[in-house]
Amino acid sequence: MSLLSVNNLSVEFAVDEGTLRAVDDVSFYISRGESLGLVGESGCGKSVAALALTRLIPSPPGRIVSGQVFLGDRDLLRLKPDALRAVRGSEISMIFQEPLSALSPLHRIGKQMTEGIGFHKDMSRKEAWQYALSWLKRVGIPDAGQRMYSYPFQLSGGMQQRVMIAMALMLSPGLIIADEPTTALDVTTQAQIFNLIREMKQNETALLLITHDMGVVWEMCERVIVMYASRIVESAKIEEIFSRPVHPYTRGLLEAIPTPARGRNYLKDIPGQVPSPLRYPQGCHFQDRCGYAFERCRNEKPGLVDCGDGHLAACFLAYPGREYK
Repeated sequence: MSLLSVNNLSVEFAVDEGTLRAVDDVSFYISRGESLGLVGESGCGKSVAALALTRLIPSPPGRIVSGQVFLGDRDLLRLKPDALRAVRGSEISMIFQEPLSALSPLHRIGKQMTEGIGFHKDMSRKEAWQYALSWLKRVGIPDAGQRMYSYPFQLSGGMQQRVMIAMALMLSPGLIIADEPTTALDVTTQAQIFNLIREMKQNETALLLITHDMGVVWEMCERVIVMYASRIVESAKIEEIFSRPVHPYTRGLLEAIPTPARGRNYLKDIPGQVPSPLRYPQGCHFQDRCGYAFERCRNEKPGLVDCGDGHLAACFLAYPGREYK
């Protein structure tokens, strides 16, 4: 049984120019102890999909149009607010991409950390303080005791990010949603954080990792989902994606990674830009940037088809009777 099952999730935002669909009919699952990577260019809907899982979409202007998000046998989209607050933090934790916007500027770090511990764990204030302090040390914050009395704006961007990571990990949730969790960190600290997450996976903690870094995906994940312009375009085991990508967009992402084997001057890019959610093409959203597009791509949206062994791709080239030329 899956730990988390997402079915036909769609999210829209009302803006001055009209209504834009940021996430369109997205479905996926995460098993206990599994690491799932979610990749794609900025603006493709990765972060919005992650926020929707625990109903953190700001409303207005956003709203979840349709879908189901099952944590076990509970649909999180239909839980009452009190029940949902109990889930956040203890069962699902999120490491946000912008820590300064997620941390309260009015409260010291120690207060923010112990408040969450007091809500979810049966600890005295002194025990909660020591527990929070131990986690600041685990994520590599120097002078952790002093930093407990600091306000977020008194910390560097990297230290703010480490505070967020400590807050997400310290309650031992069943699922960690990590949105670009190590962007502001140096390589040594990144390795330290990922080692902490690996330790937690031994207790069957699952990870949804949102990132642009395919190297991190290869290092941390068993499966990967590729999103483009609000939709899932490919999903497979990590080895399959890297060795046998089917969708032209996935191929483009992998070919854009510089490697020693390709030479110093080789760097292939994907032409064009992600289309505006207000002006998606009628057919395949990737058609204007795809060198393989044909007439059907311009008129119909391809659905996900099984290419074997659970490898799914939303491309007419993956349909029977078609192939790359």
